[in-house]
Amino acid sequence: MHQLTLAEIARGLADKKFSSEELTKVLLARIAQLDPQLNSFISLTEDLALQQAKAADARRANGESGALLGAPIAHKDLFCTQGIRTSCGSKMLDNFKAPYDATVVAKLAAAGAVTLGKTNMDEFAMGSANESSYYGAVKNPWNLEYVPGGSSGGSAAAVAARLLPAATGTDTGGSIRQPAALTNLTGLKPTYGRVSRWGMIAYASSLDQGGPLARTAEDCAILLQGMAGFDPQDSTSIDEPVPDYSAGLNGSLQGLRIGVPKEYFSAGLDPRIADLIMASVEELKKLGAVIKDISLPNMQHAIPAYYVIAPAEASSNLSRFDGVRFGYRCEAPKNLEDLYKRSRGEGFGPEVQRRIMVGAYALSAGYYDAYYLKAQKIRRLIKNDFMAAFNEVDIILGPTTPNPAWKLGAKNSDPVAAYLEDVYTITANLAGLPGLSMPAGFVDGLPVGVQLLAPYFQEGRLLNVAHQYQQNTDWHTRTPTGF
Repeated sequence: MHQLTLAEIARGLADKKFSSEELTKVLLARIAQLDPQLNSFISLTEDLALQQAKAADARRANGESGALLGAPIAHKDLFCTQGIRTSCGSKMLDNFKAPYDATVVAKLAAAGAVTLGKTNMDEFAMGSANESSYYGAVKNPWNLEYVPGGSSGGSAAAVAARLLPAATGTDTGGSIRQPAALTNLTGLKPTYGRVSRWGMIAYASSLDQGGPLARTAEDCAILLQGMAGFDPQDSTSIDEPVPDYSAGLNGSLQGLRIGVPKEYFSAGLDPRIADLIMASVEELKKLGAVIKDISLPNMQHAIPAYYVIAPAEASSNLSRFDGVRFGYRCEAPKNLEDLYKRSRGEGFGPEVQRRIMVGAYALSAGYYDAYYLKAQKIRRLIKNDFMAAFNEVDIILGPTTPNPAWKLGAKNSDPVAAYLEDVYTITANLAGLPGLSMPAGFVDGLPVGVQLLAPYFQEGRLLNVAHQYQQNTDWHTRTPTGF
């Protein structure tokens, strides 16, 4: 049962081959047996899962149907879940039980999805390796000595190891697509505003976006269908109709114009990954796509702009964690200033502290115009590059990451080296565009992803291209040894 995709589970439940309760018990036992090697979960919700599974079976017995009805999933541990610990991978929120469900959690629960638990993540979603979590690093199931990528590394590792068919993640600078690439999954960052951020604990509010992680584009379409939609509780949510993503998967790629930016193939890209990307281009050409060389001239400025804007927003968002209302509080504070300083100093890990300090500096008097304002101007130039490119092409294709996964701890002493792993993903967040990573092969036994970007609200087009590619390749079907 654990090898079934979300789509296969939906068919199996509809055909009464097994019940949701049976499937849930199998997967919970598998998590208990295998997750100690991976550390992909922070909290398991066995009682809730069995209760939801029984309810889903009862709904099916009463004639209800739906692709997510009775399907087991997990949530990245920054989606608030009522009465369950929502930690953000941080000591600061280790004791926090959310008093309400995030919109994404509520929507998926209403669709009948079964929540098996909350997955491990980089602390407050800050990281590219899932090594900054208060609960310890997550291991990559393809090689337990390597990182799974971050910040949604727990969700990625759990799905890649077949502990469950799909999970939610969030993407601020590549945190769905990058771990998807490093663990051989399909991961989708929707258009900014497509999925509600209400109840999703913020890192950088103008960049964060929730989305699905699964083994196939077909499964991502099913999960995104349950997640997407307008939410009046989220002021950044966009009131745009949600298409039937699954219905569009089988469209022909004949005549589809795919742009390949020359800036993607610079000295920083592992040449073996470049070869795999070009092989995927050839595969799409066979399916009728037309390939065009394009340019994104301001891409070189993306990392410095992102690492001013994201920390600036983080320093503002994380100011609420002060030891007063909720979360970690230091022992026996001498006065209010001591309470603030020690609660934050003890509650936040080094990566979070680093980004708060960078952000506070960039926003400070005398430096705001020199850093933050300039970064926002660059952000606009990057968006303009994409708008110009999409006048010529329908999709932009390139690598998801410049390198395959690296060894645990290899980049801990050099944070900038880890930041550079986001070079291909952060532009989509700066521009608010949808992006998808899909499996494209292996380098030294480690997975590699190809990234697709599309115009606003064209998630369906990304899923269609990825699905057609996956009908003609088998990279996404490979399973890590031992799982």
